[in-house]
Amino acid sequence: MSESTLTLGDPQLALQLFGPQDTNLRRVRNQLGVAITHRNGQIRIAGPSDSVRIATEILEQLRDKVMHQGTVGPDEVADIMQSLISSRTSSGGERNEISKHEMKEVAIGNAGRRVKPRTTGQAQYIEAIRSHDMTFCIGPAGCGKTYLAVATAVEAYRARQVRKIVLVRPAVEAGESLGYLPGDLSEKLNPYLRPLLDAINEMVDFDQVKFLMEQDIIEVIPLAYMRGRTLNSAFVILDEAQNATVAQMKMFLTRMGEGSKVVVSGDISQVDLPAGVTSGLRDAAQRLHGIEGIAMVRLHESDIVRHPLVQKIVAAYEGNRSYPPKRAPDSDR
Repeated sequence: MSESTLTLGDPQLALQLFGPQDTNLRRVRNQLGVAITHRNGQIRIAGPSDSVRIATEILEQLRDKVMHQGTVGPDEVADIMQSLISSRTSSGGERNEISKHEMKEVAIGNAGRRVKPRTTGQAQYIEAIRSHDMTFCIGPAGCGKTYLAVATAVEAYRARQVRKIVLVRPAVEAGESLGYLPGDLSEKLNPYLRPLLDAINEMVDFDQVKFLMEQDIIEVIPLAYMRGRTLNSAFVILDEAQNATVAQMKMFLTRMGEGSKVVVSGDISQVDLPAGVTSGLRDAAQRLHGIEGIAMVRLHESDIVRHPLVQKIVAAYEGNRSYPPKRAPDSDR
């Protein structure tokens, strides 16, 4: 950890430098994972040493622009950030060494929140995502399919490998009709998308998630809304993919644009589609098997990392065990 101090000279410059409602300040802080405070014309930046250096250079250039032209626009902020971040990360310095070390550990996230695989299967899943543009993962409940996919998406965004994260889920009810849901469209869809939001909120602070969603950097949308889109430089996750139809799966997979990664995960033992409708996940796993650039990962009961009882429950259902077990006859009756 390190820190640096930047002097503004005129404390009033901070208003223009930080932007409306501190938009510029939050953008730098969220992108680089640093803490930035201001008092009496002194800006203090604290965090990982490499991030502090980049953030200081960005703020210095923004300060100079404000001093010369009185203001700085969002496009100028984006250009300065992209230029400095790209040149710094391509220079082969400290950040690249850190990335190599993290790859050996198979660790995900920033220094404060590190997510590590807890089974061999999970480690293989992470490496498949990192080394392939498209990854399919099939496994039972509780094996980390969604959580690890979201974690690698956050990792890719923080490493500037993608420009946005798109989380997608079919709006299919799990075996029961919820009837008419009150509220606007967002409120109606929230129950279906909640698991994805829960996963990302565990890895990114709530305020940062809210800001990134406002900036359209993080999208959480139902599968039906993917039609007609092309997603470039995006990390796209389709969760609960067993509930996508074959046509929906084809539509989703063909949204992939340049520089994007796609992860498709689901549990083919929990399909909620109407009887007679083929699961798009099951179909795609068979149809696309063996295509170069596409990874197929299968997780098992041994990869379940929820409560210990979940492994036993999954085993009981997959083994078709009957409960309660038959009572042995009493010898005294």
